[in-house]
Amino acid sequence: MRADPPYSFPRLILAVFLCWVLGVVVHSYVLFQFGLSCDLAGIDGAFSITLLTALGLITTFIYRFYQPANSNKVYRIIYCVTLAIIYVVILKYFLPVLIADEPGYYSLLERSLILRFVFAFMVISFITLINWMLNSIAEQKEKEKKQADVDAMLREAELSKLRQQLQPHFLFNSLNSINALIGTKPAEARQMVQQLSDFLRGTLKKDEQKVVPLKEEFEHLKLYLEIEKVRFGHRLKVEMNVNEQSQTFLIPPLLLQPVVENAIKFGLYDTIGEITISVASKTETGYLIVEVQNPYDASTQNANKGTGFGLASMKRRLYLLYGRNDLMTTTKTENTFITTLRIPQ
Repeated sequence: MRADPPYSFPRLILAVFLCWVLGVVVHSYVLFQFGLSCDLAGIDGAFSITLLTALGLITTFIYRFYQPANSNKVYRIIYCVTLAIIYVVILKYFLPVLIADEPGYYSLLERSLILRFVFAFMVISFITLINWMLNSIAEQKEKEKKQADVDAMLREAELSKLRQQLQPHFLFNSLNSINALIGTKPAEARQMVQQLSDFLRGTLKKDEQKVVPLKEEFEHLKLYLEIEKVRFGHRLKVEMNVNEQSQTFLIPPLLLQPVVENAIKFGLYDTIGEITISVASKTETGYLIVEVQNPYDASTQNANKGTGFGLASMKRRLYLLYGRNDLMTTTKTENTFITTLRIPQ
């Protein structure tokens, strides 16, 4: 049974009324051409079309609550034939009562019963077909909506899983650093605990957001970088060049932190010197462009190779959000690795 009809009730009433008026006029005119007086043709037409309209409404009501399977087309044909027979029988026995003592009328009625049966069968079949088509279209839309809801839920579940997989990696590194600092530099350890708390609190707030302004994302990124600076001290330098116009552009939350974390890992872990991570933003027509650069040494690439989960997860996340695989690209020069994000606006 359908929960909602595929048409509105006022439109149904208006359509029924217009069809009833047209049917009465046409039916009466045809009978008038066969020699009935205007009054008798009007009575016959009004009764016949009203009865047919009632049967059509009954048909609509039945198909509102029950739709035979597509393989059961014969049931629809049997139904249409049965209602057409009922229609003809009612006309045969009730019209003579309404139009009594009229010479020749009963004979005309008898001769027209076959035509009336065919007409009723065609009308009821048409109503059946229309109801079947409307219900099929409505059911298809319902299925598509349910499928879209399921797809959206799956996307949300995968996005949530990606975020949850990224957070423990950073959290464990931070806790290990805090543990190392507790004995030798307790003040820095306390500072790092407070910064980590602020960072995680901001992360929880952003989990339900689809997009945030770039300015807000950069503020959250600064919290992460402050924690990393406590871990690596003077060895880590960060340059952030934010285009003023781009600050109001929207970006998925928590997208930059894994990219910058990847840049720090591959730029810093294989050296004992200072390195500089560069984060810059600019705008193009319909896009926010964010570039993250880190030093790159091809000779240590294989030794320092990770699982590749960080950037791969970001690419997957962008695909889930925007349905495109070209929104994150990486390029390598002789000593620089560049990750570019193109966020549609």
